[in-house]
Amino acid sequence: MGVSEHDAPRVVKPVRNQLSLQPTDLEALVPDDHPVRAIWALTERLDLSEFYAEIEARGSAPGRPATDPQVMLALWLFANSEGVGSARLLERLCDRDAPYRWICGGVPVNHHTLSDFRVKQGKKLDRLLTQTLAVLMKQGVLQLKRVAQDGMKVRASAGAGSFKRKASLERAHQEAEQQVRRLKREVADDPGAGTRRVQAAKERAATARQKAVEAALAELPELEEKQEQRAKKDERRGKKEVRVSTTDAECRVMKMADGGFRPAYNVQLATDAGTGCIVGVDVTNNGTDQPHVVPMLDDITARTGRTPDEYLVDGGFVTHENIEVVTARGATIYAPPAKSRNPKIDPCEPKKDDSPAVAAWRLRMKTEDAKRIYVQRGAVAERTNADLRVHRRLDRLNVTGLVKVKSVVLLAALTYNVLRLISAGMTA
Repeated sequence: MGVSEHDAPRVVKPVRNQLSLQPTDLEALVPDDHPVRAIWALTERLDLSEFYAEIEARGSAPGRPATDPQVMLALWLFANSEGVGSARLLERLCDRDAPYRWICGGVPVNHHTLSDFRVKQGKKLDRLLTQTLAVLMKQGVLQLKRVAQDGMKVRASAGAGSFKRKASLERAHQEAEQQVRRLKREVADDPGAGTRRVQAAKERAATARQKAVEAALAELPELEEKQEQRAKKDERRGKKEVRVSTTDAECRVMKMADGGFRPAYNVQLATDAGTGCIVGVDVTNNGTDQPHVVPMLDDITARTGRTPDEYLVDGGFVTHENIEVVTARGATIYAPPAKSRNPKIDPCEPKKDDSPAVAAWRLRMKTEDAKRIYVQRGAVAERTNADLRVHRRLDRLNVTGLVKVKSVVLLAALTYNVLRLISAGMTA
């Protein structure tokens, strides 16, 4: 039996073609104790004058107003704090989620602007990182009594198949040049505007490919020189033909934590044991850790104006030269001596050719106090690495080139320090 109109159920059905005005109070959308407010409060304390100085739109002069750098910085800091590392995802969140909408406050953003801010402001982000350390030092919180350095290999945005030898690169470069010339002729000869736009897009893609191959070719001489030097030092290695990536010419194949070999960058971080803050950052395409002790000490000194009292590194950083330099700088180094193949030889006993600094280091590492101090290296440095990998998504890069990669790493380190400042109640 059918249901009569009198007995039919009454429901409210959706009407999607009706315009409606929806008043929104952004302040009411975000609770007073929400972390985003603390991040914004801290950005208000930072000196962002460098960011504003480069804005061309001034006063009543013609030109489109720039997006507020404080908004861009706060968006990326909050995004990193939530493990968001994609500019496209961040753009969607600015339209959808209340905390991001609160930061924007009606300021329109897109993924192009967000991406450019992150990768082109590396030097300014570097100085902001120094500012956070200055705040801690001014208040007597950061004293650099004990600092641990560690390196982690971060997967590059390049596949193993993108690495080509010299002959392949030269052939690819020639093909790319021919394709660019052909596309330019087609664009010039085609009268159709629509087709011309498509052809122009193809030309831009071909030109980008040509530049990528040229960048790879430019890296070859340096790599070939290093290969020759290694072959001279160890004749058993032989001379192998070097390969460079056409996706990211500056990345290198490195041995990863799981024992495999993949395209990566070597991210070096120094962490203060007292505050847990990152006090030094460097990014290189050198897969070994030994050459990075002295540059990191220089970086820490440049940021804080002093050398740490105690310096903790693992065995991968140990060379006699590094120990001597660290000691000469006034720091006490804690690092495990390499074990001898002969079990009867005690690595902590000074050797005949040891310098005074190296001999003192060996004897120091034999003591229980030194062993107790060195154990803290893992808890300090590896905690930082794990945080950046897992929570700041620094496990695989989505940008290419040393400059851009370092900007991404600096932003992750800055976020890490900002969160430490907030947890310590130092935003007010």
